[in-house]
Amino acid sequence: MSKTMRPELSEKNEYWIERHRYYELKHFCLQYPIWKKAYIALDGFGNRPNELLAFTKTVSGSDPTAKCAEARLFYSERMEMLKRVATETDSSLSSYVLKAITEGLSYDYLKARLEIPCCKDVYYKLYRRFFWLLNKVRN
Repeated sequence: MSKTMRPELSEKNEYWIERHRYYELKHFCLQYPIWKKAYIALDGFGNRPNELLAFTKTVSGSDPTAKCAEARLFYSERMEMLKRVATETDSSLSSYVLKAITEGLSYDYLKARLEIPCCKDVYYKLYRRFFWLLNKVRN
């Protein structure tokens, strides 16, 4: 039986954030694979302007290169933000934290498949710290 993390901690917990804010940040993080795919697709070479519409926000304008560059910058800034917060959470376990948070993986999966070198209590403390730090960054 797996133990799932409660969506809201006690307000006395040092990493407490409001439940709906936590869900907002969690769903923000789960978009990471989409951003990565869009970033790679927006390489600027071999794509016609109408193919780039799926990844850009505006249709108007006559400079598809600028739109492509702006979209790549948008996606790269978001991906870098998550990487930076994961590193700030714990530099030695940042790759595990980032993978779990962006792909929705459980501790049990990390332990069984990726052999995360920490116990469940340490991992979930880092998990909570990650969202607490991300909440500060995304204000």
